Amino acid sequence: MFLAIAVTIDGCGVRHKMNSLRGSNIYADISLAVQNSAPPEYEIDEAEESPHVIDSVQVGPIIMNAVKDENGEMTATDVIKAAMVTARFRNIAERHGKVDLEFQVNVPEELLDSRWQLRLNPDMFIMDDSVRLDPVVITGMDYRKKQLRGYEQYRKFLDSIISDPDKLLNKAQLEIFIKRNIPEIYRFRSDTSFVSDETFASAYGVTEKAAIEHYTKKYLVLSNERKKAKKDKMYSRYVKAPIVTEGIRLDTVIISPEGEFIYNYIQTINTCPGLRKAEIKLSGEILEAGETAFRVPESRPLTFYISSLSTLADQSEKYLMKVIPRRVEANTACYVEFPSGRHDILPELGNNRDEISRIKKNLCDLVSDNEFDLDSIIVTASCSPEGQKKYNEDLSRRRASSISGYFNDFLKHCRDSIRREEGAVLHIGETGGEYTKRGKEVRFISRTTGENWTMLDSMIGRDTVLTASEKEKYMDIRNEPDIDKREQKLSQTPFYRYLRETLYPRLRTVRFDFHLHRKGMLLDTVRTTVLDTAYMSGVRAITDRDYRKAINILRPYGDYNLAVAYCAMDYNTSALQILEKLPETDKTLYMLAIIYSRTGRTKDAVNAYKKACSMNQALVHRGNLDPEISSLIKSYKLNGYNGL
Repeated sequence: MFLAIAVTIDGCGVRHKMNSLRGSNIYADISLAVQNSAPPEYEIDEAEESPHVIDSVQVGPIIMNAVKDENGEMTATDVIKAAMVTARFRNIAERHGKVDLEFQVNVPEELLDSRWQLRLNPDMFIMDDSVRLDPVVITGMDYRKKQLRGYEQYRKFLDSIISDPDKLLNKAQLEIFIKRNIPEIYRFRSDTSFVSDETFASAYGVTEKAAIEHYTKKYLVLSNERKKAKKDKMYSRYVKAPIVTEGIRLDTVIISPEGEFIYNYIQTINTCPGLRKAEIKLSGEILEAGETAFRVPESRPLTFYISSLSTLADQSEKYLMKVIPRRVEANTACYVEFPSGRHDILPELGNNRDEISRIKKNLCDLVSDNEFDLDSIIVTASCSPEGQKKYNEDLSRRRASSISGYFNDFLKHCRDSIRREEGAVLHIGETGGEYTKRGKEVRFISRTTGENWTMLDSMIGRDTVLTASEKEKYMDIRNEPDIDKREQKLSQTPFYRYLRETLYPRLRTVRFDFHLHRKGMLLDTVRTTVLDTAYMSGVRAITDRDYRKAINILRPYGDYNLAVAYCAMDYNTSALQILEKLPETDKTLYMLAIIYSRTGRTKDAVNAYKKACSMNQALVHRGNLDPEISSLIKSYKLNGYNGL
């Protein structure tokens, strides 16, 4: 009776507290965490003002620290005093391509109750996108007890499921059956000797399986199976509020609310081009017995303005001095197969059609190019070693001449198609098989290199079919100075057939060397400046905040932008070695002030910053965005010094 009255009074208290929440404007809030980053003091000149910290704080809220107990749960351990900043925005700096959004989750006492669980969800808004961060969960002690009680009830249910098959057997009656009907077996009831089911059946007319099935408690088996089928249902019945461990930033258990609860939250994010600010809002819900009883209104936004050293990069274009020659060369090779001992071109033979099409395309591209005029084409043919050297040289010469004539004829068709497409742009006259383009002859020159032993050496060295001993044998024969004798010795080796059928055809190459000159250019060389695209890609990498890539690209230049990339990665020594050698500009001095501040050279940092601001007044505002400079401004009242 007394217990029922106590429960009723307790329930009325919870409902009254919940009703008062619904009629109020109470919500969990977020605020900026106090930053204590004042630099070490140094002895200042008499003309300078004394250090002064301008941050104002108010003391009052409490922080409950939480640690994991032996069960892995977060439990409140102590209470410490905390300070809270009332501003709704903060300037933060990106370093290493990341920023830390640091804020405090502040929960008023009215939202805390030992019978409730409060789930708070921080939402981050960046560049028209939103991301829900890991929630902060505050669980009342009585709520947790109910959770654990539900798990205990479910555990008892699981324990009621019989897992030992012997417990489903009427062993007493089975033993009586064996004692009366099979005394031979009964005498060995304590013997562990194995008897197969077949032996058992042949001796006693019934199998062991059948005997056990007869004395199994079927009603108990059915009941046990029903319990197994109800496991998920019973879990939902008993565990109404599961304890979540994954994806939770904090789940702290409080015994009783004693003032406002504060949790320091730090979210690290990767920066990206165009990221200028991030907003955090907080919402949540109060759960009672696993059900949502109250939705916590959304808090006011907290705004972080993100500054980056990438904005200090020098975006000026960098140029290289380049010498442009009037005459240029291009070359390519094709593999045209010829019938043995012949020099006429058969497009249908082997892969000739594809190779010929490729060369035709190259020729059309060159004669229609808007920058270059084609002067001459040197066609050099080579051959494989079979046969006499003199004959092979003559054959390869005839093949080179055949190919020259073949593609010389092709230029007629190429000329006609270009004239049809562009009108009479080209004036090509025929003179002894040679063509002119805008009055300049395009000559085909045939040459030969004879037997291509050099290429054969390279192919054998890379070959994966020939054995090491076969390659060694080839090299011994290769030392024979007489080419005809060398080929004769090769023809007597076991692997000659492989050489002749597989490698030799690839030696019958035709090389095209195209000689061109730049249109309208009279001098042999011209000096000009061109944009250093490699350098500018390094600058873009800084802008994109890919500082490792920027360092790899800009390292050979060793200039200011490399120092910016080093500084962004906190490679302060490397950045300092560059900056101290550069002329004193506003940006150079500002970067030096940042590094001096990081490395404890406070006086040098102050002097460098003041000198930079005297050169560029915009750096007065910029100094508030970088924590290394902001701490100097606040501690030494730099913005009030000498009109700054």
